[in-house]
Amino acid sequence: MQTDIDPRNLIGRKAFDRNGTKIGTIDEVYLDDATGVPEWAAIRTGLFSRDAFVPLEPSELVEGTLQVPFERALIKDAPDFGVGRHLSPEQELQLYHHYGLDTSSAPTVPDRDFGKLAGTEDA
Repeated sequence: MQTDIDPRNLIGRKAFDRNGTKIGTIDEVYLDDATGVPEWAAIRTGLFSRDAFVPLEPSELVEGTLQVPFERALIKDAPDFGVGRHLSPEQELQLYHHYGLDTSSAPTVPDRDFGKLAGTEDA
């Protein structure tokens, strides 16, 4: 994914699966603890549904929408960790495995703080 995009600008954008089927709307963007690079998006999958985490790499921002290279069913079946909280390295590893992604790029930073959500300011 393009790394020059402000992750706060992703919030509220629509997301679509590999077939062009709407997944939902991006609620939150999670940054890598070590690099600060946007790593995961939490997508609200429906009015009464939960948020599903999707990897921002290898997703693409195309014409103002997030194109996720996975099937909608796989995305909706992703592990549910709730939103608004830090993803632990173990939770991220579960997500990497769920999407069949190479875990050699998975974070190895110890879970020693709460991390940051895009758009939150340090106090």
